Order: sequence, then C-alpha cells, then structure tokens
Amino acid sequence: MMRLTFVSTLFASFLLAHAVVVEPPKSLGKLYFGTATDNPELTDTAYVAILSQNTMFGQITAANSMKWDATEPEQGVLTFTQGDQIANLAHGNGQLLRGHNCVWHQQLPSWVTSGTFTSAQLTSILQKHCGTLIGHYKGQILPVVHSVPVEPFNDDGTFGADVFFNVLGQNYISITLNAAKAADPNTKLYINDFNIEGSGAKATAMMNLVRSLKSQGTPVDGIGLQCHFIVGEVPTTLQSNMAAFTALGVEVAITELDVRMTLPSTTALLAQQERDYQTVVTACRNTARCVGITLWDFTDKFSWVPGAFSGQGAACPWDQNLVTKPAFQGIVNAL
Repeated sequence: MMRLTFVSTLFASFLLAHAVVVEPPKSLGKLYFGTATDNPELTDTAYVAILSQNTMFGQITAANSMKWDATEPEQGVLTFTQGDQIANLAHGNGQLLRGHNCVWHQQLPSWVTSGTFTSAQLTSILQKHCGTLIGHYKGQILPVVHSVPVEPFNDDGTFGADVFFNVLGQNYISITLNAAKAADPNTKLYINDFNIEGSGAKATAMMNLVRSLKSQGTPVDGIGLQCHFIVGEVPTTLQSNMAAFTALGVEVAITELDVRMTLPSTTALLAQQERDYQTVVTACRNTARCVGITLWDFTDKFSWVPGAFSGQGAACPWDQNLVTKPAFQGIVNAL
C-alpha cells in the first residue's frame, strides 16, 4: 500500500483514478504540497479552479502581494488589500498560508532604497514593517509560516550589500527575526535563499548563520530552499544538504520549486524534467524534517521564468493551457 505523507492528500483525485490508495499520515511531519499564486492570476477562472482544490494544493503562498513595495509603498502607510485577497482565498479553501516576505533587497519602495538612515532609524523601520506585517496575519490560518530575511548571501557566501546590510551589518537579520517573533510568538520563521540546495560556499554560509543565530538565542525555525533548478542540473547533494540543515535544529522546506529548460521544449527535455521533479520531491519525502513543497506557480501560463531568463521556460508541472506535463507524473511517482 502506498503511503503519502502530505496532509493535503496531494493529487488525490489523480491517484484514486489510477487505483492508488491514499493514506496521508502526519507521522513523518509533511504538512503540505502547495503553490505560489499572484493577484492578477485570480481573474482566470480555470486557473483558480485548479488552485482552489485543497486535495491538490494544501497551501498557498502570495508571490508578491506581501512584499515591501506592495504593503508599505509610502513610509508608515501600510496596506494589506492584495495580501488579504490571497489569505482569504486560502482560508476559504481550507488551505494553509505561507507569508512571503518581510525583508528582501528587491521590490523595495524608493523611500527605502534611497533613504539615508541612521542605525537606530533603520532598526525602527524594520521592526515596525515586519512586526506590523506579521501581526496583521497573526492566527488567521494556522500554522502560519513566514519567510523573513530572504536571500541574504552572495553565491560566494559573503553577505549581500544592500540598504539593510550597509547600515546594520548582519544584525539586520536578528532584528527582523526578533521583531517577527514578537509580533506572533506562534509563527514559524524561515530564512529563504537560492543556490543553497547543494553543498558549497553559500550553503555553508547559511549553516554558519543558523549556528550563530541560535547561539544568540535569535529565533529561526526553518530554512527555505528555493529550488529554481535547470533541467538536468538538480544538485546530487540535495538530500544530504537537507539533512545537514536539519541537524542544526531547524526544519527545511522547498519554497519556490520550478525546473526550467532552454526553449523549445522537447520530448527528451520533458522526460528529464519529470525525473528532476521526482528527484526533488523524493529528497523532501526522505528527509524527516522537510515539512513541505511549494511550486513557484504550478503552470507555465504564469511562470516568472521567461521574464527573468531569456529563451528559457516551460518550468512548471502544468503547461500554458493548464494541462499536466510529464513533470506532474514525476511528482506523483515520488509520492
């Protein structure tokens, strides 16, 4: 009997149609299989129909509408209209909600990026912004998980230079985490980054940061592995790296999964993509404290990849027409 470990009973309708018995025990700690979404996409009724199937997706992440430029475009003027739309959709569907994000060096309003702040001023700004954001969503959907500091490192393991690091040094991370925990003591706080999925300088830097934060008593509950992969290039050390993070006393989650290819797609590329998705999901399934997986949108129709990587795309398990691809079967195989 096949035993699935995701509370959302991932792809239950598909599996039952293929005579697979679904049993979603919680014993292994898998909480969800989910997807990101964005507000403009919610006018597409066919898309929303799939998104809203809580037997397909047990969790939703707001891709953009909880970021700083969306929530505090003017200093001291906070708005949650778009974030609330995503939160209310998740709540109405009986889905979990991941918060994304408090602090990132991109998608900042100009008053932040061009401001000249003292250490005390920027500390207060961080505390107010992150505390208000997380406080707003406190207890709405439990468990609430927030990606707090996002992408703090360069690929060589050094800290990235931005308005926060340039004024506060790496202390901006503990300031943000402490403010978040003060706003909602029950939320789980993650640090999220890419290119830390396999062993290397950046992953080592993140592990050292976790050790440092824990030694200071700073709250950090999990590490988010973004997993924006290229077909055929999933790190061979993915599962062992997950184990190394969890050995530090944190959980891990795959927070932004997609697997892009150079276009046009071919049968061979799609077959490799299927294997890659299966590899990634299997790694999470095999890691006791990997608690869940989030696709960085489930359909190529709304994927961020073509806009960021010229000539690349077809990164998601559903195609432009909302039809499942071989990658979908790779996920099912892993479960």
